Amino acid sequence: MPDPLTAARRLADDLLAPAAAEADARGTLPPGHFDALAEAGLYALGADGEPLGEVCAVAETLTAGCAATAFVWMQHVGALTAVAHREPDALRDAWLEPLRRGERRAGAAFTGAALPGPASLRATRVDGGWRFDGVTPWITGWGHVDVLRTAARDPEDRVVWALVDAREEGGLTVERLRLLGLDASATVRARFDGVLVEDARVLEIAPPPEPPGLAPGTARVHAALSLGVAARCCAAIGPSPLDAELAAVREAADAALEDPAGAAIVEARAASAELAIRAAAALMTVEGARAVVAGGLAERSAREALVLSVFGLRAPIRAALRTRLGASL
Repeated sequence: MPDPLTAARRLADDLLAPAAAEADARGTLPPGHFDALAEAGLYALGADGEPLGEVCAVAETLTAGCAATAFVWMQHVGALTAVAHREPDALRDAWLEPLRRGERRAGAAFTGAALPGPASLRATRVDGGWRFDGVTPWITGWGHVDVLRTAARDPEDRVVWALVDAREEGGLTVERLRLLGLDASATVRARFDGVLVEDARVLEIAPPPEPPGLAPGTARVHAALSLGVAARCCAAIGPSPLDAELAAVREAADAALEDPAGAAIVEARAASAELAIRAAAALMTVEGARAVVAGGLAERSAREALVLSVFGLRAPIRAALRTRLGASL
């Protein structure tokens, strides 16, 4: 079996990129994309302590092929890592290998409770488990994932992390969100009305989230998505000074993980978003008037760059990006 990056390059070139325009137009991704990622072993990435740089390189490569596919796939990594890092127990025994093989695919439902500030999804202790009530405003990959790594807050404001089945049943309902770009990722808003979660599905109960809520590793993975769009644009443009910028921003993002204060990753994440926007704009100008017709590579890349410029941004990154774009307060 090839190494993950080699497999990602092959899939991006041979499978994802050729189908990306149609998937974007239809607003749906072929299920075969995720079957192919599983067969290549990419759903196991992160389970065995692979370096973050390797995960980011794969994410960037897949994004260059099809950003929506990469957007769905990357949600799996966090759940897999959480399960893999547990001490051996019944939950780990039941879930680890199916997740590694991609037989069970995970999504993320943490925006209702895992970030600093008021929680929109609450957890109440009941006999044998927890009751989840409220809203998670953002879940990616609905219809492509089997289980959600879900965060809810208990009365003590602790974060209850659990695996919840990704099905509309037992009080869980969803509403499809239409996105400017990456719409084929099937992103939804979910409502939990008395969803019961057994203790056997609880991953951990963590302390309340604290400001600033910036996880450097997460910001680096998000940067990889923007860099993937930038790399796609650079390849379509041909040799230009943007190539050197892409390499420099990627190198800075990797080096930023060594900064314990977190300031470097803030700038690197902002730089990746800005570069994606500029690279997409450059490709638009290279293509000329035909670039404004829906369905083209430049038009899709521009929309994706804009979506990724706001995806997962915490306040410090948002401020840094505003400064780069000439809109600082």
